[in-house]
Amino acid sequence: MENLKGLILSGGAGTRLRPITHTSAKQLVPVANKPVLFYGIEALVEAGVTEIGIVIAPETGDEIREAVGDGSALGASVTYIPQAEPLGLAHAVLTAEQFLGGSPFVMYLGDNLLRDGITELVEAFRRNEPEALIMLTPVVHPEHYGVAELDGDRIVRLVEKPKDPPSDLALVGVYMFRPSVLAAAKTIEPSARGELEITDTIQRLIDDGKTVEYHRVKGWWKDTGQLQDMLAANRLVLEDIEPRIAGELVDCNVEGRVVIGEGALLERTTVRGPAVIGPDAHIADAYIGPYTAIGRDCEVVNSEVEHSILLRGSKVCNLASRMEASLLGRNATLSRSAGLPKTIRMIVGDNSELTLP
Repeated sequence: MENLKGLILSGGAGTRLRPITHTSAKQLVPVANKPVLFYGIEALVEAGVTEIGIVIAPETGDEIREAVGDGSALGASVTYIPQAEPLGLAHAVLTAEQFLGGSPFVMYLGDNLLRDGITELVEAFRRNEPEALIMLTPVVHPEHYGVAELDGDRIVRLVEKPKDPPSDLALVGVYMFRPSVLAAAKTIEPSARGELEITDTIQRLIDDGKTVEYHRVKGWWKDTGQLQDMLAANRLVLEDIEPRIAGELVDCNVEGRVVIGEGALLERTTVRGPAVIGPDAHIADAYIGPYTAIGRDCEVVNSEVEHSILLRGSKVCNLASRMEASLLGRNATLSRSAGLPKTIRMIVGDNSELTLP
């Protein structure tokens, strides 16, 4: 098979992660202190796909360009492809037609995370050379996804967010296509929600008698578009971290798999892993519980934080109860005056400041 290109879709408004995404691209929200988008780029590079186009939206494109650059730091060569409006995944493919240049390609949704990467999928695509290869995984709420109906091992039908799902097998946000997908995408009509759906495009390939194969996901998969999924992905990634302590510890107790970045200072603090604390963070008189990711330049003082993500520069001070299952935006401050202890669960946007009674 000729040279395989990568196409990462990094548009989309990220409405389900607001207010964080009012000021930041959802694909750059970090999981275990690394932007979600970087995991996708790394998965492609690991599978031998280094020529990558990233489809960007007008609102967040500059931020993504700044974060990724030319891709060389991640082992890739990146081309940016502006998409003026979010008119569907198939529309994004058509927008990238010039970049694709007749090559087969991997399409990867930029807010998806796959534990075991896509190397096996790429190898199967190169070996069998179908017109399309999709990834499927059983999900609890298939009505929220594109869903596949199978007849034995054959895909019969794909339906986008069906009210009455024909199976529990959802399409994962990774697809492999030969150039015929472009012709198929040009023949479909916009769906009821006004988008050119990739499910309709693949269905056209099936209806035209083209070979469409599927691959079941091994390991976990997460679409990080919602808070609970972001926290779950953070937890799953932290399960695999290698401990490393580069910061300074003063009268601290560190247990389990913990990463502490350079320039971080921890004083009189207990950290129970898995957890990651970014460079130049300051933690004092605190408890950092499992499945917590604290970003660069964060400050946690006289507080307890567990199963949460703190973005760069945020502060948590003097909480009388444990902060848990929360996502704190960049440079946000969470503090508390005296009061009865209550568990705090929240999603707080960039540059917010909350003082709890």
